[in-house]
Amino acid sequence: MERPISHFTVPRSTNLRPTFIGFGRIFLWGCGRGIGKCCVLAYLSHMTHNDTDARLKSILTTTRTIGLVGLSHKPERASHGVAAFLVRKGYRVIGVNPGLAGQEMFGEKIVASVTELPAETDMLDLFRRSDAVAPIVDEALAALPGLKTVWMQLGVENAEARAHAEAMGVTVIENRCPKIEYPRLFGEAALVELVG
Repeated sequence: MERPISHFTVPRSTNLRPTFIGFGRIFLWGCGRGIGKCCVLAYLSHMTHNDTDARLKSILTTTRTIGLVGLSHKPERASHGVAAFLVRKGYRVIGVNPGLAGQEMFGEKIVASVTELPAETDMLDLFRRSDAVAPIVDEALAALPGLKTVWMQLGVENAEARAHAEAMGVTVIENRCPKIEYPRLFGEAALVELVG
């Protein structure tokens, strides 16, 4: 990060696209799935999302039980790192992954579907492709009476899912990561892990 923050070079590869993350704007050139094999090229200071810091802080303060969809057992995967971070911060994190259902991770048994999450689950954290989000959110809305927040991870946005959730009074956060927002909002050093 020696070059000025206002100047950056776009990678030549046509397979890469920018991903925007929460505190200000950080341009990550990679697969668009979030914290992965990517390089931080520039930081711009202006927030572009409508979500206010107060709103995000309220969510992270009041949430207790998180259903994390797409949890991986591989430590190098972003979903695993985010889950581990949230557990360290005192949240109960229950993984949703049909391929790992029945296995225990972070002190909880992984379930195959959001419909198997406990009723007290108040946040859904989604590590899924944007086009796969809507049916998952619909299932969660029907099965989880305590659901208060649908949180879509970096690079994940879905207007249909947002509309359905908001119509049910559920708050929706898109294209952000709680592992990034938590340190920023609560005064800890922000951690952006670069893999590879």
